[in-house]
Amino acid sequence: MNALHPAELDDTALAKVRALEEQLGCPLVAYTPETPYAPLTDDQVAELQRAEAELGVQLVAYRR
Repeated sequence: MNALHPAELDDTALAKVRALEEQLGCPLVAYTPETPYAPLTDDQVAELQRAEAELGVQLVAYRR
């Protein structure tokens, strides 16, 4: 379940979107997906995987 938020585009990206709008003949809206999952470091992922193996479960880390 990802939430979508309007993207903040720099001038170059905005120009590309506008060019694509012209090419397609319709308005476009740029969105940035936001995941509900916590951004874990490699060490944190390894720790999570060790706990999964020990407990025999699958764990999912969510943002606060």
